[in-house]
Amino acid sequence: MSDPCPVGLRGIVTSLNTPFDARNRVDAAGLRAEVDHVHAAGCVGMLVAAVAGEAASLEEDEVRAVVATVVGHAAGRLPAIVSVTHDDQATRVARAAFAREVGAAGILCQPPAGIDADQRRALLTEVAAAGPELFMLQDLDWAGPGLPLDEIVALFETIPTFTCLKLETVPAGPKYTQVLEATGGRLHVSGGWAVMQMLEALARGVHAFMPTELEALRVAITRRYVAGDVAGARALFDAHLPIAAFSNQHIAVSIRFHKQLRRARGLFATDACRPPVPAFDAVQQAEADRLIALALRLEEEIEVGEAT
Repeated sequence: MSDPCPVGLRGIVTSLNTPFDARNRVDAAGLRAEVDHVHAAGCVGMLVAAVAGEAASLEEDEVRAVVATVVGHAAGRLPAIVSVTHDDQATRVARAAFAREVGAAGILCQPPAGIDADQRRALLTEVAAAGPELFMLQDLDWAGPGLPLDEIVALFETIPTFTCLKLETVPAGPKYTQVLEATGGRLHVSGGWAVMQMLEALARGVHAFMPTELEALRVAITRRYVAGDVAGARALFDAHLPIAAFSNQHIAVSIRFHKQLRRARGLFATDACRPPVPAFDAVQQAEADRLIALALRLEEEIEVGEAT
């Protein structure tokens, strides 16, 4: 059966962390190493300056530096989708225009809370018009169902560049199916925070996933499933669940853990995070150290298995 979705992103679109050096400045060398790593791991795209990238802690010049560094270093190897989410509409529009200027493939925007459907449509239409040819709407609700289905469909039919949805609601599974059915499979749907529902999402026909780190593991899970090796995909998914369970208990835990993992790989010079991300206590750190070792071991086993 043919795939009606025109957007070609199929697989893992990783959400990049932002590395900081010992003086709390954005570390451009770490960003470039991260881009090389996720490309080598088999990702099909990158999400830049989003929640995992601690975007709320970045000044505007830092956001621009991060975006320009990532897009420039990728040099067409991987498409970059830039988060333009911000409390201020003028800033959202300016970030969208900058993403287009530097050659990013697309932009991601989460509409602010406390506005009605008409206000959301006007706001998102303006942001989409300022950006590149791909607009991704972030339907993020940490504890609930997110945007109404009929509003998503109306936006899809109204905003020409709205071709992708990053769906992060509770629960996510049924809504994946509802969105895909309501748009005839033409709207590209990706899963983000609900990474522990990865196999369920694949069974529902979700096109891509936008987690942070563990790229080689999640690429392998996706490739096995798509190739028909569901048992192999499930075995690898189950093996990595302790890591996902620890890192997904809170967004701040996720950011700190994954930056420690990137440092353990030699990508980042430090695992420094900016406020409000707290430090791990002794118990958390011991668990993080154990799970980082597990992640590296699982990826090494994948490499050995593929080589033989």
